[in-house]
Amino acid sequence: MLIVVAIMTAQVAARYIFNSSLIWAEELCRYILIWQTFLFIGMAYTRGELIAVDIIPDMLTPKMRFVLKALTTVPIIIFLWLMMTNGYDYSTRFGRQIVPAVDFISTSLIGRGVGLSIFWVYVSVAVGSFLLMLHILASLVADIIEIRRGVPDAAHHHTETQA
Repeated sequence: MLIVVAIMTAQVAARYIFNSSLIWAEELCRYILIWQTFLFIGMAYTRGELIAVDIIPDMLTPKMRFVLKALTTVPIIIFLWLMMTNGYDYSTRFGRQIVPAVDFISTSLIGRGVGLSIFWVYVSVAVGSFLLMLHILASLVADIIEIRRGVPDAAHHHTETQA
C-alpha cells in the first residue's frame, strides 16, 4: 500500500507542481491494488474482517453452527474453484499482451521495453481464489479439531475478529 501511496503522491506532485502527468501511474497502481486485494482476501477471511450476517448462526448450537458453516462452504469452494480454473485460463489467453505501464517505465529508464505479460496481472484472480480456498478449508479443519477437543464454540471462533 505504501508503494501505491508513493506513486500517487508523485502523480499529484507531477500534475499540480510540474504541470505534467505520469501516464503510467494510474495503471501501475491499479495492478498493484488488484494483486494486493487477491493476496490478502484469505487473511481477511481468517481474521473475520469480511462482512457477514450472523443472525441465524448466532441462534444455533456450536455443532449446528459448524454444520451450517460446512454446508455453506461447499458452494463457496465450488465458486472459488471455478474462479481459479477460469481465471487461469483467461490469463493464459492474453499472455501475448504486454503491460503498457511497465514497458513505458522501462523504456524511459533503460531505452527498451521489458515485455511483461498481462498474464501476471490476470493470474491474480486464480492465485487469490486458490489462497482464499485454502484459508476457508483450513478454517473448517481447525473447527473440526477444536470440536473434537471440546472447545465450546469452535465454529464461531474462526470467523470472528479477535481483539
